[in-house]
Amino acid sequence: MKIETVCVHGAKDPNNLTGAVAVPVYQSATYAHPGVGASTGYDYSRVQNPTREALERLVAKLENGREGLAFASGMAAMDAVMGLLNPKDRMVATSDLYGGSVRLFNVLAERNGLAVEYTDTNDRELLRETLAPDTRAVFVETPSNPMMNVTDIRMVREVAGPEVTLIVDNTFLTPCLQRPLELGADIVIHSGTKYLSGHNDTMCGFAVTDNPEFAEKLRFITKTVGTGLSPFDSFLAIRGLKTLHLRIKRAEENAMAAALWLRKHPKVKKVHYPGLPEHPGHLLSKTQSSGFGAMISFEVDAPETAVKVLENVRLILYAESLGGTETLVTYPLVQTHADVPEERRLALGITDRLLRLSLGIENTLDILSDLENALG
Repeated sequence: MKIETVCVHGAKDPNNLTGAVAVPVYQSATYAHPGVGASTGYDYSRVQNPTREALERLVAKLENGREGLAFASGMAAMDAVMGLLNPKDRMVATSDLYGGSVRLFNVLAERNGLAVEYTDTNDRELLRETLAPDTRAVFVETPSNPMMNVTDIRMVREVAGPEVTLIVDNTFLTPCLQRPLELGADIVIHSGTKYLSGHNDTMCGFAVTDNPEFAEKLRFITKTVGTGLSPFDSFLAIRGLKTLHLRIKRAEENAMAAALWLRKHPKVKKVHYPGLPEHPGHLLSKTQSSGFGAMISFEVDAPETAVKVLENVRLILYAESLGGTETLVTYPLVQTHADVPEERRLALGITDRLLRLSLGIENTLDILSDLENALG
């Protein structure tokens, strides 16, 4: 099946004897055993639940992976994946990352002695210099949050070598536009709260892998810690995924229109969007993804202009998160990247003039009109 069809039909309930079109919510914490030493395949919902299982299989199919796991949030998924590393291990990570990822890595570094070194993962020589004999993993977010930098996943795989675990955050592009496992990644992570669920009403996260050993360890972590996604949220995620392909394509159309409009506005100094030909990652994106996504960041002429936009949008919502049906604008300085040290923030270009825009599926002209009114 093509990916559009997988989105709609990929979630199957193997227990369905009723002909129900939708996978039901199995709102049960525990399951009765048919006999001593026998099991239906479900024992306790912390371990596995039929609704969550259907969702996990769907997401694995979309990423073309062997096994998927659903978590209570994207950060829970990331924390579980970090649980595959041991104290004193070393990890190299993309320098421009979601602030929550940086916060988690810093906490883990302090708690477990995990050494995390940040670098430009798209710079072959810099990456090669940063890798060390004790490097166990490379963590890549591409495009990055919020500067929309693109990393060559194939190149990272080649430089890091097969013994290093390559983890890719694919939240921004989704499997509809990019499938990192096919490019050499070992594990793909999603904040499913964003595009996969897609309606700003569900929190979830995913990890997908082709490696049976990684999958087994991740399931052990989930069972032990209890971070698996609830049945009802699994149901909502399945429902949201049915329209993923439609939503991401529509939002991408709006993103391109907004990027082209913004770069002509006198108060906008720079637009960061891989879909623009002048973006440094434009050509690379064409080789490893089938689209540019619907995330934009842009720099305005003054901090006062940024504040004015945030306070004057009406259709666009000033809110954290991304990837939903509604267009959202975010101020990374005080929201998503508030915990990133100031010196590093500024070095990355995350200033008091930077805004991040997640395009939704509204009418394009309505979005542009709201931006025009807000910018003045």
